[in-house]
Amino acid sequence: MAIDTPLTKIKLLNPEHPNKSTGILNGKSSGLLNWNDIAYPQMYDLYQTLLSNFWKAQEINMQDDIKQWDHLSDTERDVFLRINTQLASLDSLQTPTMTMAMDYVTDSSFKAIFAVISQQEAVHNESYSYILSSLVSVAEQNARFDQAKSDPVVRKRNDLILDAYEEFRQNPTPQSLFKLGINSINLEGIYFYAGFAFFYHLARQQKMLKTSTMISYIQRDEMQHAYFIGQFVRILLTENPELNNEENIDYIYRTVDQAVQLEKEWAEYILADIEGLDLDEFGDYVEYLANKRLRQLGMKNLYEERSNPMPWIQVFGDDMMNGTKSDFFEQKSRTYSKVSQSNGFDEL
Repeated sequence: MAIDTPLTKIKLLNPEHPNKSTGILNGKSSGLLNWNDIAYPQMYDLYQTLLSNFWKAQEINMQDDIKQWDHLSDTERDVFLRINTQLASLDSLQTPTMTMAMDYVTDSSFKAIFAVISQQEAVHNESYSYILSSLVSVAEQNARFDQAKSDPVVRKRNDLILDAYEEFRQNPTPQSLFKLGINSINLEGIYFYAGFAFFYHLARQQKMLKTSTMISYIQRDEMQHAYFIGQFVRILLTENPELNNEENIDYIYRTVDQAVQLEKEWAEYILADIEGLDLDEFGDYVEYLANKRLRQLGMKNLYEERSNPMPWIQVFGDDMMNGTKSDFFEQKSRTYSKVSQSNGFDEL
C-alpha cells in the first residue's frame, strides 16, 4: 500500500470478510465486532479501562468554588477564564476528529475505542462549560471564547494540530492518518499541561478544589487517549512498514519538539503573572512529558532524562495514573480510580 494512496470510507457491513480484522487500515473485516475474537486482545482491556473512567460534570458540586471565586485575585480570575476556554476550544476539535478517523479504520475494536474517546471529549467540553456556568455570565463566557479564537499566541499553538487534522480531512491517506495520530498525541499528551498546572497550583493553595478535581478527571482520560493513539500509531507502522521510514521518524521527533516549544511559549504567555509557578521548571516538566510520549511510541528520549521536576504535581501526574506505565505489547493490566479524599487533595 502506497502511503499517499487515498483511503475510502469503510462499508458498514462486508459479509464476505472475517469478523476478526486482518489489519487496522485497509484490512478485511465484516464490520461485526465480537470482543472475544479480535486481532489485538489487549484493546479490550483498554476499552474496559476507558469505560471505568466514566464520569459526569454534574457529579461535582461547585458550591465551594463559587464561594471562593470572588476571593481570587483579578489576575487569577482572568487566567482561570482564559485557560478554561482555551482548553475547551481544543477539546472541541477532538470529538469530530476521532469520529472522522473511525470512518477509515478497518478494525471494529479500534472503531469502538475511537467512539468512546469521541464521547469522552464531548464530556470534557461540557465540563469546562459547567465550570464557567457556575462562575460567570453567558456574556462573559462568550467573550472569553471569542478571545480564545482571536488570540495570536493561541492560534499559533493550535495551528500545529489543526493543519494535520485538516490535511487528513481534505486528503485521507495512510500518511495523513499517521500525522493525525502524532498530533493527537501532541494535543492530549503535551498540550493542556500548562493549563492543568495552573489549576493544580490553585489546589495546592486550597483554592478552587472542585475545579481541580474535575481537571484531574479530564487529565486521566487524556492520558489514556494519548496512550491509545500511541499504540495505534505503533501498530500502524508495524502493519504498514512503508510508513515506518526515516522521514516519518524524523517527523515524530520534529513535531513533538515543536509542540513542546509551543506549550512552553503558551505557558510563558498565560502564566507569566502567576506567583509561585516556576516557568523554567514547567519547561523541564513538558520535556519530561514529551520523553514519556516518545517512549510510548517505542522511540528514544529527545530531551535530558529526568524525574518529574514538579514533585508537587505528582498527586495528579501520569505516574499516579497507572495506564502510562505499561506497554501495549506487554499486556499488563491498567487501573483507574478517581481522586478522592483518601488519594487526592488531602495530600497537597
